[in-house]
Amino acid sequence: MSELVYKFTNDALFKMVFVKYPELLKRLVAIILGVRLERIGEFVITNPDMTPEVMGDKFCRLDINMIVDGQRVDLEIQVRDEGDYPERSLYYWARDFSTALKEGEDYKTLPRTVIISILGFTQFHCPEFYSEYQILEVKRHTPLTDRLWMVYFELPKLPEIADANDELKLWLTLFNAKTEEDLTKIESLGGSIMQQAIGAYRQVAATDEFKEIERLRSRARHSEASAIRHAQDTGRADERIIIAKNALQKNMSIDDIVDITGLTRAEVEGLRN
Repeated sequence: MSELVYKFTNDALFKMVFVKYPELLKRLVAIILGVRLERIGEFVITNPDMTPEVMGDKFCRLDINMIVDGQRVDLEIQVRDEGDYPERSLYYWARDFSTALKEGEDYKTLPRTVIISILGFTQFHCPEFYSEYQILEVKRHTPLTDRLWMVYFELPKLPEIADANDELKLWLTLFNAKTEEDLTKIESLGGSIMQQAIGAYRQVAATDEFKEIERLRSRARHSEASAIRHAQDTGRADERIIIAKNALQKNMSIDDIVDITGLTRAEVEGLRN
């Protein structure tokens, strides 16, 4: 099988495709929100820019912010499980929701705010690949408000596509594609829409603009990994020094301390002196 050089789960590629082809994004969002495409009037991407300065920042978040008929909608693809995604996505919701209120406006004007997360890892202990969260009363299960809506798609749980008419699953299967053979199968099943989406993916992945962004993102990831390794190495060194100091206070021999900690004899003698 021919593995894809760049997968759709690449956050820079994901955002570039949908910024450059907003009609595809509009179609995907309509399906997720459960509204008819032709019924969407207002559709605006509010953060389309992908500048080199931002791309080189290891903390850069490549989500897509939209206003869809007055609603605030945020779409993000996340591959790495860092152990805090529910809290992180709730923070994003709180930030987007709270900043929508302009000075002097009534709280009732706050818009429905939707966070859509496409995850490349398993987050919830359930067999379903789709999870939806709102604020509900714990016994009656009645909603407190319709302003909060959190949607999660877990790609590892995605079943084999069987119905070519299920466009949402076709999109998710495309995001989960790992080989050229996967793309060919999706193209044959999905008809013209998937052909357009795959064509957009191929065009963006071949551009110098994307490759430069990917280079900057890769450099930022390497810098982050190096910083983490340095911090871990420093922490291990500090730990060995503490152990050596405690052993010296207990009058252990220098040879035994060298064996226990891995420090050199000169380092242990320096600590003793």
